[in-house]
Amino acid sequence: MFEVTVPELYAWIAQYFYPFCRIAAFFTLLPILSTQLVPQRVRLGLALAVTLVLAPLIPPMPVVELMSIPSFFIILQQIMIGLAMAFVMQMLFQVFVIGGQAVAMQNGLGFATLVDPVNGISVASISQAYLMTVNLLFFAFNGHLAVFRLLADSFQWLPVSDTGIVLDNYFELVLHGSWMFTGALMVALPSTISLLVVNLAFGVIGRVAPQMNIIAVGFPFTMVLGLIIIWLTLANLLPQYEQLSEEAFDFMGNMVR
Repeated sequence: MFEVTVPELYAWIAQYFYPFCRIAAFFTLLPILSTQLVPQRVRLGLALAVTLVLAPLIPPMPVVELMSIPSFFIILQQIMIGLAMAFVMQMLFQVFVIGGQAVAMQNGLGFATLVDPVNGISVASISQAYLMTVNLLFFAFNGHLAVFRLLADSFQWLPVSDTGIVLDNYFELVLHGSWMFTGALMVALPSTISLLVVNLAFGVIGRVAPQMNIIAVGFPFTMVLGLIIIWLTLANLLPQYEQLSEEAFDFMGNMVR
């Protein structure tokens, strides 16, 4: 007769349950999957499928009773690790959203807004265009496979235990928010400088020919020229995405090591 002891049962459950906590928390906040358009059942099913694949390949789990205080701290640490890694990916995608907002405000297209299905709020249409472009680049360069590989490596670099990420790395994650705004400035810088030159030219025209109504002429001209500049600078998103994504993945790897 096949007999299973209580410690063996706890070990079998823990081998899948603890990794599932980290993976499910990661998919909860991961861009694209965390949108309101993706049902929770899909995210839960994907987290469960990834757990079934990774669980046999990761180091053994700590032997603790599931319904105990140490087990609770282990679960909490796994959730924090998954959320911290996904938050870095969120900052990567928000770089281009903030950059699009800056470009839209500079060329007078800030009033052209669309409903963001991700967050359920109205954002500038330029930001939505940048975000859709980055989403396509993410899948075109197999970013989803790189994310899954990094998630699998995190169990080797930071095994399941009650320690988790050190406190200094959480502080670095908070300070890393400045990287998001710096990257957004670099994304918006080509269009912003070009439009600044245009506005300076209109300022000179206004001083030379005061009788000309600069507001009536300059505003539509700035919008049309702004769209042309955005079209010309759209090719810069590729090298910027490559650099920013590399920095984001390096930061995530260093955070869980």
